Amino acid sequence: MNPQSVVMIAYYFPPEGNAAVYRPMRFLKELVKMGWRVTVISSEPYRYERYDPALLEQIPPSTQVVRAKGRDPWRAFQSRRGTQTQKKILGLSMEEVRQAVAIHHSQWRSRLRELVRIAESWVYRPDMAMPWIRPAVRASMDLCQRNRPNVIWATIGPLSAGVVAYRTSVATGIPYVLDFRDPWGLEYYPHEARRPAWAKEVDHRNMCRIFKEAQAVVFMFESVAQSYLQAFPGALERTKIHIIPNGFEGKVEPFVHSPGDRCTVLYAGTLSTYRYDTLLEGLVQLNRQAPVQAARLRMLFVGEGLQQLAERVADLNLRDVCEIRPPIPSAEVRRLQREAHALLVLGRMPGRTAHDLVAGAKLFGYLQAGRPIIGIVPHDETRRILDQVGSPLIADADTPAEVVRVLKRVLEAWSSETLEELIPNRSACEAYSSNRQISDLISALDGASPEKIPMVEVPNVPTDVKSEVA
Repeated sequence: MNPQSVVMIAYYFPPEGNAAVYRPMRFLKELVKMGWRVTVISSEPYRYERYDPALLEQIPPSTQVVRAKGRDPWRAFQSRRGTQTQKKILGLSMEEVRQAVAIHHSQWRSRLRELVRIAESWVYRPDMAMPWIRPAVRASMDLCQRNRPNVIWATIGPLSAGVVAYRTSVATGIPYVLDFRDPWGLEYYPHEARRPAWAKEVDHRNMCRIFKEAQAVVFMFESVAQSYLQAFPGALERTKIHIIPNGFEGKVEPFVHSPGDRCTVLYAGTLSTYRYDTLLEGLVQLNRQAPVQAARLRMLFVGEGLQQLAERVADLNLRDVCEIRPPIPSAEVRRLQREAHALLVLGRMPGRTAHDLVAGAKLFGYLQAGRPIIGIVPHDETRRILDQVGSPLIADADTPAEVVRVLKRVLEAWSSETLEELIPNRSACEAYSSNRQISDLISALDGASPEKIPMVEVPNVPTDVKSEVA
């Protein structure tokens, strides 16, 4: 009997090392373990967001990876410019960097950037990966015609991956499954909100078409599924929806109390879209209320988008408490997690549409790390998960006094070597392991009904799904 086979459409794939890579990689490895034959259609970008070639070693040897490159002079120019700017900044002093950042955020430059972003949102649809769609469709169709897989699986975002799956399916007759990692199409991303009404209407019809023809659609949380059912009535069938949250690979690690003369709290990953003002205000209050305790605290930030944080830390005289480092490979992040005494997760910016429907990918790596997790979060999916796994270190994203309370509790446990009492429930965390979730994904790939069908009822409004996607 021939093994089951799948073509995976994944725009982000190693050596890219950003957060979008890890979910499809986990499921890819689980599928291969269970005997599936997997071929990946990915991008060949002008520039990687977080280049991590060590991740290539984790791709199963049996997996064929086909790179499709979209030709885009504008993105090529932006990539060269970004590389040159990065090299220039590396040679500047801290004061010169601050001056450069101030110029970058000047009123006229900010206005110019916004005009550019608006133009991009009009031209690049459904997203900035648009030029990749045609070469990816050609590569996918070629693979499907030669090997005839059982199913096409698109991991989204970007939404362009779903368009590739749809077009390939229409041309070959092979069913496809959509796996949404983020709420694309709900104006969560700024470029979606910038579009004019006519473009939003066209995009809406396109998404209705893609949803309607899909064999199955996977969402992270039931709240996300409910939002899509309400936003796309008549296009999504509840019996096609599978709920598979993010997760981690392997088992929850055992707790070991790390040595050190200061209590280290680690934040690893991108910070630019997360809210940290309440944290900094909490640190200021802790310094004022308990300077001896504050002197024993070390907040370590590692990742992208930390320049504005560095400026605020300097302005608030928190340099003795906060240490800021550039991005590092994923293996180094895991080492820092094992060495940290606690891990920090934040909520998204409050003004962002649908911010309450997401939970940062780092949270699930934290669940695996077996360490105390400090959550400074609003009432969103991150908070729901922290509650579910029994984390006792949750502070409201609007209340600095709660941040002080949580930090004091961590410092007291660190001092008395009782941090293990603050760790989330191990068995509850294990539920997020990919080897527990893979059966749900296989059900979607096989076209089976989901174990649990979302209960929300929405009007069955006829939707005109004729569009420009085909």
